[in-house]
Amino acid sequence: MSGESDCTRTSPSAGSPSDSELLPDQPKYVCTLSPDLVTKAREELQEKPEWRLRDVQALRDMVCKDYPSLGTCLDDAFLLRFLRARKFDYDRALQLLVNYHTCRRTWPEVFTNLKPSAIKPVLESGFVTVLPHRDPQGRHVVCIRPDRWTPSNYPITENIRAIYLTLEKLIQSEETQVNGIVILADYKGVSLSKASHFGPFVAKKVIGILQDGFPIRIKAVNIINEPRIFKGIFAIIKPFLKEKIANRFFLHGCDLNSLHQNIPPVILPEEYGGTAGKLDISAWNELLLASEEDFLHDFSELVLPCDSSPHDLLVSGDAEEKQCDDSLRGMKPQLYYCY
Repeated sequence: MSGESDCTRTSPSAGSPSDSELLPDQPKYVCTLSPDLVTKAREELQEKPEWRLRDVQALRDMVCKDYPSLGTCLDDAFLLRFLRARKFDYDRALQLLVNYHTCRRTWPEVFTNLKPSAIKPVLESGFVTVLPHRDPQGRHVVCIRPDRWTPSNYPITENIRAIYLTLEKLIQSEETQVNGIVILADYKGVSLSKASHFGPFVAKKVIGILQDGFPIRIKAVNIINEPRIFKGIFAIIKPFLKEKIANRFFLHGCDLNSLHQNIPPVILPEEYGGTAGKLDISAWNELLLASEEDFLHDFSELVLPCDSSPHDLLVSGDAEEKQCDDSLRGMKPQLYYCY
């Protein structure tokens, strides 16, 4: 059934068609999961193949009824990302979808003109890339190297744009939707002046996107070569991380053996004591840049619900956000102390 007919049937404002009602027929979903991944999705995500399309239709109906002007894609494959990220809990999947659009709407510095060619300098610097081989659990490893960034060349928001596009590309794969991803962040050479660019506003925005505004399962965050200053940053940020996410952070320092307990050397480049050759960023850069047209098609102009402000749509309440602001204001003095 198409997104157009669904919204026409369920939208409360039939007299004035919403953007959702005007969507063209949506492509028919074809599952690409292997039998093993179908079993894994059933066990870990509560995804039942025989009920999958029913669940997608239920989420689509909720969007059209409660947020008819959200301006979101309504095809099966897209909505499945959000159901899988929230273990097929309809209400939580709907909130994640709304947050996804709200985050994009409320941070124009990051989401305006968001396409691979626009962040080519970041890609060429090697700030973010994806290792060519998955780990034994079938998860891609996203490698982030802040030392590759020169602040005088472009603002920190360009780095965030590059990371976001990388996640968008990865989440197109159903395998990644089920298995999740692993992050490897190398903080070698990160100074206090560079760390100061990651201020309270940026920290809160990034945390909000990764926790509540993007349909991806982050299974582990491995930090290596972190300076003393990072422990100060993490101590401030940790209270605002959900316990499940906070427990998935692993600080290895310079101990490659510790890193290898989480990521096997066979998929790691030589720079991290691995046997997969030198770290090569060209393959991922070429793949992402070749996806330009896909992103231009997917990232259409977003429209917020007419009866809600951006802040109303977010999960966090005003009190919680104020607490976050107050606590993060102390970041800079504590950073100096740790440094």
